[in-house]
Amino acid sequence: MGTAYDLGVDRLPPERLERLHATLDRAGSRRSLSGNHTVVGVFGPTGSGKSSLVNALSGTDAAWVAVRRPTTSEPLALVWESAGSGELLDWLGVGQRVELPAGAPLLRGLDLPGHDGGTPDAEAFTPSALPREEPDGARGAGDTRRGPAKESRGVLRRIFGRRRRGAVPSRRDDTSGSAAPAAAADAAGLILLDLPDFDSTAAAHRDVVERLARQVDVLLWVVDPQKYADAALHHGFLRGLASHEAVTLVALNQADRLEPADLDAVTSSLAGILAGEGLPGVAVLPVSARTGTGLDALAAAIRAHAESRAAATRRLSADAAGAATELLPFVAEEPVPLPAADARSALSDELGVAAGVPVVVDAVRAAYRRDAHAAAGWPVTRWLARLRPDPLRRLNLRSQDVVPEVRRSSLPLGQPAQRARVDHALRVFGDASAQGAPEPWHTSIRDAARGTAGELTDALDAAVTGTDLETDRHWWWGVFGVLQWVAFAALVAGLVWLGVLAVLGFLQLPAVDVPRVEGFPVPTLLILAGGAAGILLGILAALLARWGAARRATRVRRRLLASCSRAARDIVMLPVEGEVGRCNDFRAAVLGVLRRT
Repeated sequence: MGTAYDLGVDRLPPERLERLHATLDRAGSRRSLSGNHTVVGVFGPTGSGKSSLVNALSGTDAAWVAVRRPTTSEPLALVWESAGSGELLDWLGVGQRVELPAGAPLLRGLDLPGHDGGTPDAEAFTPSALPREEPDGARGAGDTRRGPAKESRGVLRRIFGRRRRGAVPSRRDDTSGSAAPAAAADAAGLILLDLPDFDSTAAAHRDVVERLARQVDVLLWVVDPQKYADAALHHGFLRGLASHEAVTLVALNQADRLEPADLDAVTSSLAGILAGEGLPGVAVLPVSARTGTGLDALAAAIRAHAESRAAATRRLSADAAGAATELLPFVAEEPVPLPAADARSALSDELGVAAGVPVVVDAVRAAYRRDAHAAAGWPVTRWLARLRPDPLRRLNLRSQDVVPEVRRSSLPLGQPAQRARVDHALRVFGDASAQGAPEPWHTSIRDAARGTAGELTDALDAAVTGTDLETDRHWWWGVFGVLQWVAFAALVAGLVWLGVLAVLGFLQLPAVDVPRVEGFPVPTLLILAGGAAGILLGILAALLARWGAARRATRVRRRLLASCSRAARDIVMLPVEGEVGRCNDFRAAVLGVLRRT
């Protein structure tokens, strides 16, 4: 669940995260404490006989050590195999403790050193931080619960007093004759907690019960025939423990007060209520602390938990399953797919339009034709092309004008219309990417897309300015330029020649013979050829410029869209994919916990 918590930070509601963190904190604390001890909390309402049952199970009056009133006011711990239990009890917040000696009857199946089959004397207990037991006369006249515990002592000797076959007996030092207990360093321990009534009118009592209900390894719920269906128990506690079936025990105390038929009816009714609350596997154990009826089955169940030493692990697994169940509303039914190709393409195209790709492509096309005319046009008119403004320079996209590292375009990316277009594209992409994701992941995926708007504007501008717009001169411009100058020179030579002839005729000077070709004067042929060649070269250059501009515009458009796509991928798609992956990882973590439990 730690993975689910880390993934859910800043995503899940704070109250869910707090509960999950508390579960993880409890799990970490419990793992660091004694693994040899099983903590069994005895819970029940007022009058259910919890303390009497604790006395009967232990075969002692230990639960009376701290009692001053007919109700338990503070938790009391009965500890078997106390070594290593101190830190665990400190974590549980239990100050009143009774350490039972080796051979205490409940754990008869655990090779306890010094166990001789009898019930330990009350004088052998080691109370920790407890007031002395009051004499019988100091107790209230209406206080009758010590008597049943004494009556059950003989029953318990018969139930628990036998040594397990193969148990290690006591041994004596050969030299001194004193008793020396056998080594039992790995002996399993048990902590039985007698808790305040969960329906107590004292808020402090209920706080203690609620806290320890989250901390103990095994929950033993003691009810009586009158209050077994109490809403305070079922709605306040058991309904929220549906995943804790493996560490839950239910004892129907005072079973001796019911006739057999009534006992079967009450037991069946209670089992049905438990099944309806998600605890169908929890058996109802009818017991009587007064007569000892059913105590052998209850003690065997407690002993099984203690001997396995797995109750703490099962409790932690149950807590994890409960926490995972609470997180199911935030888990997608199916893994959320990554953004589809059409959504990516639509985003790239929309961002390309917002980045001014069409404007830049038109500028590249116009600049090509302008530059081609200026280099390959008729020399008489080509200077006019230079008078027209350079479309790329107006956008600050001439590569030779600005250092690429500091270049910024003059595209209107910061204008409201372009910002609105970017926001719309991000919103559409975020919605498409969040399909199938429950809240809060749907919102977090959308926010991952929309939150990139500011950074995306600069990235798109950098993508445009960093793209090669092919502003260099084309090779054929120079060829046409030379030919144009040759044609122009022929035209000028013919005009000059005819001009000289005209001046000579005007001055009545001797005429100069003019060479002819097929009867046509050479000067006239030069003028006609030069003019015709210039016009033809100009038309051909214009056609080539139009074709070359279209090809360059197509290449530049493809290149610009690729640059915008890379910017969209790095700035928008990667965060969105990361958030989708986080949603799916959260789903896998939660469902993985439920599968393991």
